Amino acid sequence: MPQLVFEGTVFSGKKEGKKFLELTWVRRQIQRKMDFTPYAGTLNLHLSKEMTEKRKQLQAQNGIVVEPEKGYCPGVLYKATIAATECAVIIPLFPKYPADVLEVISPIYLRGKLGLADGALVTVVITF
Repeated sequence: MPQLVFEGTVFSGKKEGKKFLELTWVRRQIQRKMDFTPYAGTLNLHLSKEMTEKRKQLQAQNGIVVEPEKGYCPGVLYKATIAATECAVIIPLFPKYPADVLEVISPIYLRGKLGLADGALVTVVITF
């Protein structure tokens, strides 16, 4: 199965992912399209320059689109794993979204399950 592997450093975000994942229409689409109910928050990973360049390869892959309600932008989901834990990478499709960030969603609180703190190095395997 084709895959892309990313390494990134955990950092605390602005809680925007949490707000997005608490929206009913977003939760429903993720449940239907990814087959899990997302934990209300994202694991934010900062990418090195090399990994940021590699992230461009995601644009060539067929992700799973989260169709927005009026006033919101779409996002694209990619099935993934971290340490054999089911998750997904979500890429918001708006122009100012930073290219050096990966946001990971999961049915569980990843920081807690994996014992992650800011600065931890994490490997994400995205499968297509």
